Amino acid sequence: MPNARALRPSRRGILAAGGALGLSAVLAACGDEDGSNGGSGDSAGAGKKGPWSFKDDRGKTASADKTPSSIVAFVGAAAALHDYGVPVKGVFGPTKTKDGKADVQAGDLDVAKLTVLGNEWGQFSIEKYAALAPDLLVSTMFDDSGTLWYVPEESTKKIEAVGAPSVGISVYDRQMPESLQRMLALAESLGADTGAKEISAAKKRFEDAAARLRAAAKAHPDIKVMAGSASQDIFYVSGTNLSIDLEYFKSLGVDFVEPSEAAKKESGGWFENLSWENVDKHPADIIMMDNRTSAIQPADITEATWKKLPAVKAGQVIPRNPEPILSYDKCAPLLEDLAKAIEGAKKVS
Repeated sequence: MPNARALRPSRRGILAAGGALGLSAVLAACGDEDGSNGGSGDSAGAGKKGPWSFKDDRGKTASADKTPSSIVAFVGAAAALHDYGVPVKGVFGPTKTKDGKADVQAGDLDVAKLTVLGNEWGQFSIEKYAALAPDLLVSTMFDDSGTLWYVPEESTKKIEAVGAPSVGISVYDRQMPESLQRMLALAESLGADTGAKEISAAKKRFEDAAARLRAAAKAHPDIKVMAGSASQDIFYVSGTNLSIDLEYFKSLGVDFVEPSEAAKKESGGWFENLSWENVDKHPADIIMMDNRTSAIQPADITEATWKKLPAVKAGQVIPRNPEPILSYDKCAPLLEDLAKAIEGAKKVS
């Protein structure tokens, strides 16, 4: 479930190196957007030479004379590429918290060494982007129309004018393994050693975690799980359709709360909006709560109706990242944590 508060329904579908003269010309055509500062990372794709191409999930083929080495990516995609040994120079999207630490969506990225083009929705500094002389732009997609996540639609033409090809990896209406495979394929094309022991071990851990979750769900068929996200005025209950993690968990046998199609209609089919007075509408034994900085975290929820929920009183609330970092290393723990929660849950609904 993408950011429930920052998105417009249409967005959801439902979510210097080039020389002073050349840079000045680009910026004159592009203008600038607000963004935040940072440094630059190392080069990517070292070790791979010759022409490069990759067919993305829009059906578009990105190509270049050589493997891209100045990559700019949505922070979650950058974190996934980092796990595969492919560094990026610039990022956009939730990268740093207010105290300057790495956002949960930044994974293991060293955010102090990155140029941050924008830390919030709608921020994308075209000036900083052009200054990096990018040769590839990477993001995920939360719709079936090819919209690159966190790339401002009103700035698309100016961003494209910088000249870098783009790649979109879909996380819309498919299951986690497919998106993981697509990100791994992209990383491999960019020079990642996909046969490395660390990557093989992470993939096996993911497969073992999937088997554990399937077994846990089978052994505890009466445990009902709800996926939620909190804002000041609304509690969002996500349906399993469209989300890569929930669709996959459901396929492994996890029993989820499913809002009606009518209730989800106004959000484009993703989630149901509940007032805090009605937060007890759906009985649940485990609640998975959105852990992104855009959402209010469980410890900070003061609503009495929330505190009275059986799952909350039983301490059966676990975190969920609706935008999983697409590496096996980061996704395996998500399955393990849910399996552990189901294994130890009490029936309270």
